[in-house]
Amino acid sequence: MRILVTNDDGIHSPGLDACIRIAEALSDDVWVVAPEFDQSGVAHSLSLSDPLRLREIAPRRFAVKGTPTDCVIMAVRHILDAPPDLILSGVNRGQNIAEDVSYSGTVAGAIEGTILGIPSVALSQAFGPTTREAPSYDTAETYGPDVVRTLLKEGVPKGIVINVNFPDRPPQEVAGIAVTAQGKRDQNLMRIEARRDGRNNPYFWIAFERRISATVPGSDLRALDEGRISVTPLRVDQTDEPFMTRLVQVFEEAAKA
Repeated sequence: MRILVTNDDGIHSPGLDACIRIAEALSDDVWVVAPEFDQSGVAHSLSLSDPLRLREIAPRRFAVKGTPTDCVIMAVRHILDAPPDLILSGVNRGQNIAEDVSYSGTVAGAIEGTILGIPSVALSQAFGPTTREAPSYDTAETYGPDVVRTLLKEGVPKGIVINVNFPDRPPQEVAGIAVTAQGKRDQNLMRIEARRDGRNNPYFWIAFERRISATVPGSDLRALDEGRISVTPLRVDQTDEPFMTRLVQVFEEAAKA
């Protein structure tokens, strides 16, 4: 089995090394194509106005000056002589749950693989206030191979990307695995933090308040709160079929009026 590993934290990130070790527990044919620099938060962006610069770091390990989406396309369409059987994106430094999936370059790398018809899994490691500076990837490395094996044994349907998040707990304290729905945060937690630079010019950071509200049972948020690994199947097709059906009726009625 050929596995392609990518991420959004960059080619030299510890999480990428953890993802490589997860992949090597599954196969001896592992290829790495990851961004030259940190691309966190770039979502599913594609470089159309800038050239892609490719650098070979070691055999089967490449850095691309571009986004995770660029990396997957470059790997599948240019670097590899045959498409991979599986794409692993991560292990991200920090969770990718709830609305994070819309912003995440890690999830986007897996989405691009799914679009290209390749089973793809996004892997992220949550961290908390005490582990922010140096998050441990031990939990991801301990459970990641078996989670992926289970997914491959079942088979990932076309058009579905799998989003896996590991809780901020050591391996021995993980409370199990939960198959979850994408959660929803309180958006009032997002704020703009205003600051001043050395010349007294204003600049701003997007910041978040610490969540204290209860989470919804069955969501990825609740799973991590309970110390469980969250496994969430996401659709690439974002069409809302019930409202689509309603809109057909609405516009037909409007045309008759």
